[in-house]
Amino acid sequence: MPEEVLFETERRQSTSSVAEYLRAVADKLDAGGSITLDAGSQSVTMNPPDDVEFEVKAEREGPSEGPGELSIEFELEWDEDRSGESGDTDGSLSIS
Repeated sequence: MPEEVLFETERRQSTSSVAEYLRAVADKLDAGGSITLDAGSQSVTMNPPDDVEFEVKAEREGPSEGPGELSIEFELEWDEDRSGESGDTDGSLSIS
């Protein structure tokens, strides 16, 4: 399936700034509202349904010997025609 990037931004910022951003996203998810992403000339508004596929990935990139680059990725995914619908959820995730 082809992928169309609707919005993308990347910049270095403090972890406390990232936490504020993630809290804002969490608040929007709790409220069941739309989420608008704005950066420069880019803007996109999305309406996640009540249940989404949530992927969490921890990665290490680089040589097997020596320092590499570590990342934590969070992804919410849903079918476009399911905006606003709810469904069954299963599995569990714990972040501490």
